[in-house]
Amino acid sequence: MSSILDSPFFVFIVSLIAQWLAAYVGDFLRRRGRAVREDEREDLDNVQIGVLTLLAIIIGFSFSMAVTRYDQRIKYEEAEANAIGTEYVRANLLPTESAARVRELLRIYLDQRISFYHDLRQVGDADTARLQGELWSAILPAAKTQPTEITALAVSGTMS
Repeated sequence: MSSILDSPFFVFIVSLIAQWLAAYVGDFLRRRGRAVREDEREDLDNVQIGVLTLLAIIIGFSFSMAVTRYDQRIKYEEAEANAIGTEYVRANLLPTESAARVRELLRIYLDQRISFYHDLRQVGDADTARLQGELWSAILPAAKTQPTEITALAVSGTMS
């Protein structure tokens, strides 16, 4: 079950408030302190340049990692969609009754995966394991009765 603490909007609001508070406290402390002398100003400027440079590097690496992770997720989604589509076509190699059951289970599995990627809803491991067990039990009788290379091709897609 998802809570409000997992929401990106909540994290954004909390971060925004925390940054505003930090800026306010920093400005308050700056006004209460003594004025910076001219000889200290150069050192302060160098420290400020260094801190801002490090902040820019951290932000750059964060965006780079996020983009890389997004691209990787897109590739995995595409590979999974191709695997499901391939297995759906390979189901035609099975006997009619097994093929119909495998296609039906693949549709259910596909609906689960779409809701997982679209709604970012976590599908329970028990649901996935149950579907995999049902897929295996639907394809197993055909594999036992007709142990041919064609049936093995259909079975191999179900196992991966």
